Amino acid sequence: MKSIQSNIKKVKKYLDKNHCVAVPTETVYGLAGNAYSDLSVKQIFKLKKRPMNNPLIVHYSDIGKLNNDCVVNDNFIKLYNKLSPGPITFVLKLKKGSKISKFVTNKQKSLAVRFPKHPLFKKLLKSLDYPLAAPSANISTRLSSVKASDVIEEFRSRIKYVLDGGKCQIGLESTIINLIDKPTILRFGGLDVSKIEKILKKKVLIKTNLKKKIAPGQFPLHYSPGIPLRTNVKKPKKDEAFVLIKRRRTTYKNYYYLSKKNNLQESARNLYSLLRKIKKDGYKMIAVEKIQNKGIGKTINDRLNRASKY
Repeated sequence: MKSIQSNIKKVKKYLDKNHCVAVPTETVYGLAGNAYSDLSVKQIFKLKKRPMNNPLIVHYSDIGKLNNDCVVNDNFIKLYNKLSPGPITFVLKLKKGSKISKFVTNKQKSLAVRFPKHPLFKKLLKSLDYPLAAPSANISTRLSSVKASDVIEEFRSRIKYVLDGGKCQIGLESTIINLIDKPTILRFGGLDVSKIEKILKKKVLIKTNLKKKIAPGQFPLHYSPGIPLRTNVKKPKKDEAFVLIKRRRTTYKNYYYLSKKNNLQESARNLYSLLRKIKKDGYKMIAVEKIQNKGIGKTINDRLNRASKY
């Protein structure tokens, strides 16, 4: 307990001085900086080599602190009460007097916000006087990091500190919903859309490729392992690594498994680590078998489709 407390104190010191640190969330690791500081936010973009027109998600400990920056509405309150903290990001109207850096929002009048569930990140947020902008801790367009070692591999000594919170529980980024007008899903993520519809008692729109980027994860190329990837493959080519959803009786050296028994949650948790491993193992191409397009399977397919735009 004492070492956790001292780690959080250390991280807070760096953040207070406008440095960036890596933090664990239940979805993927985040590269965090003070969302009120232009200096911190610009550093996030620089470290990630991220286009400035790709807005960031801002993380809060609770709804009380959010009231300084955003206009809340009934749909948000309903979803917040049932699903936060958790793997859902809400796009809300930004308040006029908000201190959020203009670089976070790409000078837009909306803000993507989230309340993370990871106990370490929650503790950290509670110790700060400002919210944290924290996109995934990876170089832009590459695979997100699900372990502290992934972050170190991506950034080496370029970031001040990595708060190690173990392997991320979900392994894929948050679901993003725009709540400014009609509830609209902007990115499939770690939360099933049907849960959102059940709470709101209505169908939500799906628009994951909007031209105007008001939230992350909407660029065509994203989540790439850095080598070509094909989806819905029945039979791989000779030199391809073959990613399968469940173990087979006949097994070959180039076979990689996302889960033991066709479990979509387990597959989601293992996806990025497996793709990283394949590249490390020296393969130059990846083939992935067809994955059921339901529940979190939709998110897995979304990530694979964007990764295939290599």
